[in-house]
Amino acid sequence: AAPAASAELDAAAAEKLAKREAKKAAKAAKIAAAKAKKEAREAAQKAKAAAKAANGGDDDDDNKKKSGKDDIPEFVNTTPAGEKKDLTAEMASSYHPPAVEAAWYAWWQKQGYFTPTAEANGRPKYVIVIPPPNVTGSLHLGHALTNSVQDALVRWRRMKGDDVLWVPGTDHAGIATQRVRHDLGRTDFVKKVWEWKEMYGSKIYNQLRRLGSSLDWTRTAFTMDDNLSAAVTECFVRFFEEGLIYRADRLVNWCCTLETAISDIEVEYIDIEKPVQRKVPGHGDKTYPFGVLDKFAYKVNDDDELVVATTRIETMLGDTAVAVHPDDERYKKYHGKKLKHPFVDREIPIILDSVLVDMNFGTGAVKVTPAHDPNDYATGKRHNLEFINILNRNGTFNENGGEFAGMKRFDVRLAIIGKFKEMGLYRGKEPNPMRLGLCSRSGDVVEPFLTPQWWVDCKDMAAEAVKAVRTGELEIVPAHPHTNTWYHWLENVQDWCISRQLWWGHRIPAYLISIKGDPIPDDAETKNWVSAPTVEEARAKAAKKLGVPEDDVVLTQDEDVLDTWFSSGLFPFSVFGWPRETDDFKRFFPTSVLETGHDILFFWVARMVMMSQKLTGKLPFKQVLLHAMVRDAHNRKMSKSLGNVIDPLHCIEGISLEDLHETLKSGNLGESEIKKAIAGQKADYPKGIPECGTDALRFGLCSYMSQGRSINLDVNRVVAYRHFCNKLWNATRFALTHLEGAEPSPHKTLYDEDTNRTGIENWLLSRLAAATATSENGLASFQLAEATDAAYNFWMHELCAVFLEAIKPWVYIDDSASDEAKARKASVQRTLYTALDMGLRLLHPFMPFVTEELWQRLPHRPDEPAESLMMAAFPDTDVLNKAWSNKQAEEDVKLMNSLADQVRSLRGEYRLTPKQKPTLTVHMTDADEIKRLTPLLETLGELTWTSSVSILDATAGAVKSNTTQACVGVSTSIEVRLTVKGFVNPDALIKTAQTRQKKMQAKRDHLYKSTQTVYYDDKTPDEVKKSNQETLDSFDAQLLAFEKSIKNFEALKQEA
Repeated sequence: AAPAASAELDAAAAEKLAKREAKKAAKAAKIAAAKAKKEAREAAQKAKAAAKAANGGDDDDDNKKKSGKDDIPEFVNTTPAGEKKDLTAEMASSYHPPAVEAAWYAWWQKQGYFTPTAEANGRPKYVIVIPPPNVTGSLHLGHALTNSVQDALVRWRRMKGDDVLWVPGTDHAGIATQRVRHDLGRTDFVKKVWEWKEMYGSKIYNQLRRLGSSLDWTRTAFTMDDNLSAAVTECFVRFFEEGLIYRADRLVNWCCTLETAISDIEVEYIDIEKPVQRKVPGHGDKTYPFGVLDKFAYKVNDDDELVVATTRIETMLGDTAVAVHPDDERYKKYHGKKLKHPFVDREIPIILDSVLVDMNFGTGAVKVTPAHDPNDYATGKRHNLEFINILNRNGTFNENGGEFAGMKRFDVRLAIIGKFKEMGLYRGKEPNPMRLGLCSRSGDVVEPFLTPQWWVDCKDMAAEAVKAVRTGELEIVPAHPHTNTWYHWLENVQDWCISRQLWWGHRIPAYLISIKGDPIPDDAETKNWVSAPTVEEARAKAAKKLGVPEDDVVLTQDEDVLDTWFSSGLFPFSVFGWPRETDDFKRFFPTSVLETGHDILFFWVARMVMMSQKLTGKLPFKQVLLHAMVRDAHNRKMSKSLGNVIDPLHCIEGISLEDLHETLKSGNLGESEIKKAIAGQKADYPKGIPECGTDALRFGLCSYMSQGRSINLDVNRVVAYRHFCNKLWNATRFALTHLEGAEPSPHKTLYDEDTNRTGIENWLLSRLAAATATSENGLASFQLAEATDAAYNFWMHELCAVFLEAIKPWVYIDDSASDEAKARKASVQRTLYTALDMGLRLLHPFMPFVTEELWQRLPHRPDEPAESLMMAAFPDTDVLNKAWSNKQAEEDVKLMNSLADQVRSLRGEYRLTPKQKPTLTVHMTDADEIKRLTPLLETLGELTWTSSVSILDATAGAVKSNTTQACVGVSTSIEVRLTVKGFVNPDALIKTAQTRQKKMQAKRDHLYKSTQTVYYDDKTPDEVKKSNQETLDSFDAQLLAFEKSIKNFEALKQEA
């Protein structure tokens, strides 16, 4: 047995030796390849220099800079769709968004990264459904914000290892298609809209892909899909059977152009401060008066009259009363009397109403039109008045308009004023500031209109929704002010009008029933209707209800469709197959969080909660995240007429000012509005919008997520983040040059203590741990601005500004150096790699494309399991804090940085260029500080561009500086001294300082003079006085500094 055992040991040893030799050979090959690459690069640089010399010192790059042309060639993506991008070519010299963003999304999707695995395997669930955009529209910046935030959350959770699903979908947006329906019949119209859906639906999904949205496209939903339509029918039928849905004749917001009821959110209000003439859709080029209170007289008898005032004089044709306040002494003699209507054969009672009438407004007498005004409607109900509808659906007057029948409503306004003047009943007009409601789709003036509609009784469901928030089952973020808004709306909830007079949408599954031969019943009465999923079931229900055979039943299905908010309210569970108990429904419902704008808290969020609780017995999500509304940099609402509406693709791809102007002409703006919008664009984007790329746009939008009520989007901020992408690119490119041959630590040993690490490395890793903690906290609490700031600051102000500068002496060490130096270089390389790797992971949720590109270019740890950064593990705050948090290292580098800041300020004061490297002496009187700073002197030198740095130990007493040194105090125990002799021109410095001193003195004198006036002490607010004094103190300090600098410069001049 012994020889056999020995043979086995020899074989194992031989195998181990072979592996070691193979590893050495691979490393040697890698070093040889790197060397060859370096030699090739040097040869190319020599060739370029030779070409430049041959051209008389000019080269192509110089010529391009002179001509202002972009030296980046147009990118052509050659990666086959769905294949992983080939990155074997050398990195470009700068960041180019189209090249970076190409190919990655298709590869992610083909790899199945967006789709949850078949089994959750005990992982936490994280599910979001997209707020479905309108299928016939296109995405705007509000959508870009929503999807950037949601994608950041789901990418973070995916990297945390959760069972993540983000469901894409679109809404059928019935109202948006209505404007063209009258040109076609219903069948052709519906067919046409389906064609639009296919065309525009794919456009929206492509825009979502451009934004990098990691949606599970295998679960794409459309609110008119069969399964979602089945859910809508099921809901309607259930609610009808339970008495929650009913039929009633009530006032609705009516658009005469579209001939349909519209929801409150589809009404946009404008403030009219003074009388104006406005055009009205459907009325040609005529203009009509608004912002005016017209007065006319109703005759009480031949000798007496009652004068009323109104902003809508045309509605007097529907008046059924005039109301006065019961306490108004002017009108007590009219109590109980009646008035004669001047145009129709109708007497009008004078009623007493203290709710409707304000004695001090107008004449104190109010005309009452119950069928055409919400306040008058309530008054009509209180007094049992007649409700007379005077309008047809298209806004013309019906037969109740008497001689004005058939006329358009605003033509009637002018005609009635004219008639009153002829009759001697017009009593003048006066200005009346008002809010005018317009249909957001057509621009038409919204008309209160009495018509039979379907309604949902929301009271009990609303009470349950209020309870869910009060008990903490449902969290609204931010809580203030939105929880109070939630309570206010739902505790005062009104019944919901759910029917729309459209052709595109879910046709209402309700049938008006009658018996053959009988008259058609009143369609405003719920009792005359049945609801069922199919005609056959409806017929059976009707027969039972009427007590007749099915053959004797006459069914007429309602022509109307449901409000799109009805189907959207079911979206969080209908997308998973409800009312069927599908695997998806059981696994993914309820969802985790709903993210949307606060403007639809009631219209969509509350209805989802109410309908979900009623139909499934569960809340549809645990948290509601409400983002702010996107406004422009001047805090103005995004409006086409202001020229400040930005297409996300314009930010991503860039657009010239001329092309921006062209986008205005494709809309429905008038000439004057286009002119105004062009002026706005010229002011805000004088050079157009530069190409920023998707990552910069996403990062910029998320950086605004600090839970305010509005986001004042400044495109220049997005441009700045494009420069940040370039910084990432250059930092990684620099690092890759110095990581050749480096071996990143395996994950399993990454957090082991490393005695070779220097203080600056320990500091960086500690700052990485802190950035990770802040990022995770920001993402977990929905304060995304905290997460973006943490990642940005780590990269810009710690990794790039400090660490990359500090390690330059070490990364250039070659093989001839000592073993100790090479060990330090290897440690620096490992730390640099870790910072890059984890820094990219922190950024990935916000910047998916550039981080994936850069991460794929890095060497990977030998035990890295992820093929893609989006599937790599997010840094673990607890693990990093335990392994790397180092408060002492942070305090030490903070001390060093305070010195570096002062030295850089001195360099600026003395106008030193980076190439001028004086010596630096640090005068220190604290022994502990000396001990802490000594190991960082070399780093301090790198950060301050000095030739040498030394500490002047003054613990035994202060040591005077000489006149060849520029000095500045850092603290009571530290002074930095920069030897500037031989580097500066004292005369030029003196002249510059004196000029600046003179200007500063003039400003100081001007402010001081304003504080010496007779009335200053008595009439100036205290806060202004305080601000002025602080400014004067600042001026005095700066003037003193100038005086000191000039003395130093004079002394330096004498020394020279």
